[in-house]
Amino acid sequence: MKSRAAVLFDAPGKWEIIDVEVDDPKEFEVLVRFQHAGLCHSDDHYAKGDVPALAYPFCGGHEGAGVVEKVGPGVRDLKVGDHVVAAFIPGCGRCTWCARGMQNLCDNGAYMMLGTQLDGTFRLHTEDGADVGQCSLVSTFSEYSVLPEWGAIKIDPDIPLSVAALVGCGVPTGWGSAVNAAAVRPGDVVIVMGVGGIGINAVQGAKFAGASRIIAVDPAPFHRDKALELGATDAFENMQQATDLAQALTNGQGADSAIVTVGVVTGEHVAEAFASIRKAGTVVLTSMGNVVEYGIPVSLFELAMYQKRIQGSLFGMMQPTRAVEDLLRLYREGHLKLEELITRRYSLEEINQGYADMHAGVNLRGVIDF
Repeated sequence: MKSRAAVLFDAPGKWEIIDVEVDDPKEFEVLVRFQHAGLCHSDDHYAKGDVPALAYPFCGGHEGAGVVEKVGPGVRDLKVGDHVVAAFIPGCGRCTWCARGMQNLCDNGAYMMLGTQLDGTFRLHTEDGADVGQCSLVSTFSEYSVLPEWGAIKIDPDIPLSVAALVGCGVPTGWGSAVNAAAVRPGDVVIVMGVGGIGINAVQGAKFAGASRIIAVDPAPFHRDKALELGATDAFENMQQATDLAQALTNGQGADSAIVTVGVVTGEHVAEAFASIRKAGTVVLTSMGNVVEYGIPVSLFELAMYQKRIQGSLFGMMQPTRAVEDLLRLYREGHLKLEELITRRYSLEEINQGYADMHAGVNLRGVIDF
């Protein structure tokens, strides 16, 4: 069948809207009609060339929700008509990491940038027959897309798909950065550095975990205002202001944790976060930067003698299949705001405007409505 899709033909580049041919699902695969896709910064990394796609043309999108249209042979847990959230790390349940309860680190993550499905072949093609790489095996920037069965998480049909889409990446990545990676405890002082589509959910997670002060840092006034609406107690435009407050609140010690969720991270960002935390405090690095940049300018003496910790975090250190269920339950119970995260809705043809708005700091999460 044909599908409209947003693809990159090179990087740096702009998303181009083209018609693609979509294959039928093969063994253990499903065809999904996406109704909504989130405009996550991670896809912009592909467009800017910070992170390489290994197959061009490349269809982006890893955050989305839709309805199962077809199922391939061997699919057991999904049927036509099921509502699903895309899982950009299709946990196999059998590798070492899945067996250790670390589904977010499943070996299938190796396919995230490769562009193929798990069997090494492609499901999307241009009209002249060229293969089109898929982002994270899901490509939510295509209205119709083929996914591994393990890349589609079934949800209750009464959950609006526009908000369900957000729990495919932005919400669990931010929420888990606070709750799991930073291990926020009641009474903690927490700094969240960058409160866009990921950081705003670190704010929500820190609030849920009981932090007494949540200090949001972002140069965009809109982001700071939204952070205060959704749980932050304080908001500043730079880290020095946040660090000064954290130290004033703790007799000079500093924040218990600092969560780095800026759009494009550098070593300097991590160093600023490192300087803001107390002895035995934690810096959580959730943001991505350019893959060829290395180095964090921190004091190795301070790292050792103050027992500080720098902790990487992928998908909030959560298990996708469980995270989606848990977070949607928290949404139902009023502990997690989702509708409030959607600043503006876009057509697929407006995708580049959506990313321009993200860079301008005037939305938390843009959502494509197919």
